[in-house]
This record gives sequence, C-alpha cells and structure tokens, in this order.
Amino acid sequence: MKRLTGALNAVAIFAVLLLLWQCVIWFGHVPPFMLPSPAKVGQVAVDRWASLVHSFAITAFAAALGLAASIVAGVGISLIFAQSRWVRRMFYPYTLLLQTVPIVAIAPLILMWVGAGTGSVTLITFIICLAPIIANTTQGMVSVDENLVHLFLMHNATRGQILFKLRLPHAIPALFVGVRISAGIAVIGAITGELFAGSSSVGQGGLGYSIIYSSQQLQTDYLFALIAASAVLGFVFYFIVAGLEWYFLHNWHESARTPEVE
Repeated sequence: MKRLTGALNAVAIFAVLLLLWQCVIWFGHVPPFMLPSPAKVGQVAVDRWASLVHSFAITAFAAALGLAASIVAGVGISLIFAQSRWVRRMFYPYTLLLQTVPIVAIAPLILMWVGAGTGSVTLITFIICLAPIIANTTQGMVSVDENLVHLFLMHNATRGQILFKLRLPHAIPALFVGVRISAGIAVIGAITGELFAGSSSVGQGGLGYSIIYSSQQLQTDYLFALIAASAVLGFVFYFIVAGLEWYFLHNWHESARTPEVE
C-alpha cells in the first residue's frame, strides 16, 4: 500500500509539473521554437520513436560499459590500496585528480587519441565514474574493526584470506554507495562524451550527439524528447543498481533492510 501511495504521489507531481509547463506556454505566450508544449514533445517522441530508441540504446551501452569497467578497475585498485598503507598514502591522492580535472577539458584530447565513436564515450564515462568507486570501496576495506583482523590472525589467516574473506565483504555496502553515485554520473559522462565524440556518421549517434544535432537543426520539440530520454536512462541505471544492492545486502546488512516501524 505504501509503495502504491508513493507511486501515485510521483504521478501526481509529474502531472502538476506538466500542467505548470503548459500554463507557462499559455500565459507567457512562449513561441514553440523556444518552449514546445508537452503534447508536442510527446507527439514527436511517438513519431520519431525508432530514432529515439536507437539513440537511447547507444548511450545506454556506452554508459553501462564505462560503468562496468570502472567497477572492475576501481575494486582492483582498492584491493591494492587496502593491502598497503604506504601505497595508499603515495597514490590515493592522485585518484582525486579524476574529480578535479573537468572532463570537458580532456574530452578533446581523448577524441584526438581514440577517435570519434563509442570508444571515446566509454573512456570518458570510465574516467568520470572511477573516483567514487575507488574512494568508497577503499574506505570500506580499511575501516574493518581491528579486533576482527586480530581474530583472523589468531587463526593463522593469510593476507589473502583477510583481504578476500574479511575486508572485501565488509566493503560491499560502501562499494554499492560508490556504484550508486557512479550510476548517476555515468549517464552524464556518456552524454558529455557524445557532445564531443558521439558519432562517426552524420545524423546518427547517442543521446548527446542527437541533442547537439537537434539543437543545430532547431528541432526544439525533439530536443526536449531527448532530454526526457536522458532522464529516463538515469532513472533506469539508478533503479538497477538499487535493485542489485537490495538483492546482495538485504539478508545481512541493515542499510538494505526495510524498516518495520517508521
């Protein structure tokens, strides 16, 4: 019942936003080329459904590939950092460079080195998603209770056993925090990459490339449809990660359990 109520509230809020959008057009006398009506956006989405889905699939593939690569690389780097405090102190600050350097500044270089297309978009997504995963997973691994580490040592556990049977399982909730953050910015990274290197053929590409192309052609209604599709893709990524987090954690970690009393 609570989930149904939440869904109805979300639908009601969405309907109110659409009504406000339409009222701005009615009372502000905004021309269609500046702000098309919701009905116009919905109509162009239906008329150009095939191209919209095609762009959606291209961006989703690049974002998912970059996110998956960042998870694999981020966990691997975190395993190394968790093994040695010296290595962590020497190299961990350099991971902050992935967050401090604007991706729009290095995107032209990646385009120059890798070339236009999915490869560049995936690499940009990988770079923008990597830092949150490293930061959260490393923190989860190094924050294990020292008493548990001593207990493992008392039973003659090797460093590998401590790492994979204690530190890594302990870091899974923190890992999902990083993945949840990266899942949202993966779509941003993919679309940002497509703004620079979205396609190797004119008129065809992912959502980011199609946004630029539609803007240049003054197809404002289709531009709004592409923006809506980008938001939907972000929600899809978030709910997939949230579902995986619940699946892996709800049986043993309090962060994924449904509270009995609110």
